[in-house]
Amino acid sequence: MAAVIAMLEELGGLAPLTAEGAAARFAACGWTPGGRPRDGVETSWDADGTGAWIRTSGSGAVDVSFAVWIRDVDESGYFDDLDAVYEEGERVLAGLLPEIERSSFAGRLAEAGRATEGEDEREGEGEGEGGDEFVVRKRWTLDGHVLTAGVVQHDTDFPVMVVVTLETMPATATVPTVAPAPAGGG
Repeated sequence: MAAVIAMLEELGGLAPLTAEGAAARFAACGWTPGGRPRDGVETSWDADGTGAWIRTSGSGAVDVSFAVWIRDVDESGYFDDLDAVYEEGERVLAGLLPEIERSSFAGRLAEAGRATEGEDEREGEGEGEGGDEFVVRKRWTLDGHVLTAGVVQHDTDFPVMVVVTLETMPATATVPTVAPAPAGGG
């Protein structure tokens, strides 16, 4: 997780977050390119057993995702006990959240919500992480970006993953923040 925290610190300083800028930061930090260039920019990176990828949407918005835990499907091509796999992912996520919240950039994080399966606080923004539905996730804002950590599964016969994603904050979307409690308790 240390490599991910270090890269988030590097990427958080990019304004705007671009695929070229992100790729340059990965290279400078010693991540290994995965050999998947797109439009002349390497989009897949690996370090310390963690995979990362850079995606650019049709609108030009960029997100950088890190797969910090992956549980592949069983021999059947599916999961024999999907609920148990989700619970395992949630335990991994629960151990990861304090690392983010105690990181070098913790003072710049603003909580933007927590959701479980079927919920999403960002109106008009689909389901998060490239349109994939999170089983559970926590979201913050960081230096004009949206930082999300969560358990996700792309499709029923795909792995369940714990991912951390840094994405450009859409200009048209509102990411609600958690309001502080009123002074005096109410």
